[in-house]
Amino acid sequence: MIRIAIDAMGGDYAPREVVHGAVLAALEYGVAIQLVGPEEAVLAEFRRPNVRKLMDGRDPESLNISIIHASEVVDMGEKPSRALLKKRNASIVVATRQVAEGAADALVAAGSTGAAAGAAQLGLGRIANVERAAIACTMPTIHPQRCIMLDVGANVECTANQLFQFGLMGSILAKGLHNIENPKVGVLNIGTEDTKGTELVKEVHRMFSQTDLINFIGFVEGRDYPMGKVDVVVTDGFTGNVSLKTAEGIARMVGFMLRQELMSSVRGKIAGVLAESAIKAMKARVDPNVAGGALLVGVKGVCVIAHGGSRHTAVKNAIRVAKDMVLANIVSRIETTLSLSTAGSVK
Repeated sequence: MIRIAIDAMGGDYAPREVVHGAVLAALEYGVAIQLVGPEEAVLAEFRRPNVRKLMDGRDPESLNISIIHASEVVDMGEKPSRALLKKRNASIVVATRQVAEGAADALVAAGSTGAAAGAAQLGLGRIANVERAAIACTMPTIHPQRCIMLDVGANVECTANQLFQFGLMGSILAKGLHNIENPKVGVLNIGTEDTKGTELVKEVHRMFSQTDLINFIGFVEGRDYPMGKVDVVVTDGFTGNVSLKTAEGIARMVGFMLRQELMSSVRGKIAGVLAESAIKAMKARVDPNVAGGALLVGVKGVCVIAHGGSRHTAVKNAIRVAKDMVLANIVSRIETTLSLSTAGSVK
């Protein structure tokens, strides 16, 4: 059985929503859950009526849910690098240690992205030959299948070789998680012509063009990946984060404008009722809670970082993604591919 260590104290609504989501995941996905945090605070959540109803008279142990005590918490306002060194018994540190010591197969954390990424990189270390770990997220497209973008925040500045490695890791994610046989990989740029962009992206383009490890389709623009023209988008953490936040803002704006128009007249309200199922389906396709969370790739272990505002549905789906990462053997695949890339597969 796959074992998932979860920082029970991570996120704006922890531990309430984390415990709720963990119970849902244990029931639906058949994984063993390790909730890491102050024991009494975590246990108290199992006494809430909604959670007790879900458990239907069973105790946590019968659902393969255990509690790992951690006496400290890294707060959202703390500087991650300082807090991780100072609070050795923080819930995120202890949860990471579970994975590092082989007691768990994957880590799931909400709350501070910096704390989760920092704890994973300090506690797990990077895979051999990986220069930098990257945060990968899935972006909605016009197709049912999402596009993977990396990096979206771990590295503000990158070298050409680091971006090249991001592309290799992103291709592995698309194959393992999305079952795409030959994922299309593109580099985000201000145009699709080979002559456009900075010297950095031109060098990355040259490196991708000279390897047979991925299916490189060239430069792509910000409007291309939402239209499903590419499966993996490679960029630095600064540009990726801006692109991600812009996409989130546009999705919220469209939703707000749609509600305004539907409520502005009787005809609009009637149209809203008739199209209710289609609107719900569209909302689900762009809802970040469905995606579950971002993936920290390049570290020696599976790490899923959920949004700080995650509710129980997002926590449950983050656990699903962690399970899928373990089943797809993503870490070993990255290790093998990166060893090939340093052994002369780039011509």
